[in-house]
Amino acid sequence: MSRLFDYLYIFATIGFTVYGQLILKWRIAQFGPLPVDTFSKIKFLLGLLLDPAIFSGFAAAFLASLAWMAAMTKFELSHAYPFMSINFVVVLLLSAWFLSEPMTLQKALGVGLIVMGTVVAARG
Repeated sequence: MSRLFDYLYIFATIGFTVYGQLILKWRIAQFGPLPVDTFSKIKFLLGLLLDPAIFSGFAAAFLASLAWMAAMTKFELSHAYPFMSINFVVVLLLSAWFLSEPMTLQKALGVGLIVMGTVVAARG
């Protein structure tokens, strides 16, 4: 049971990372494109930093880092790191679902190759 609990650190890292990526993309898309001139860029980026949803994405990245540090106390890096490829799969699926991003055959094949590579690496 204890070893199963150890994997929760890895999956918490994945969950926080995926949340952070999705929330940042969602909110930034609502702000529109980055302005051209320097002063407007600075104002735009500061506005992003002060947005609560974007701040929650940064908080998720911090929590993902803490969970990853905990995972590193339990696993060899060569064992734990291949699990991070799950991020690609989950972000692809959820970005298609929540953000209406296109799901192309090339993206699906690419993620499939990543998954196959992860399985090979995890067994090695």
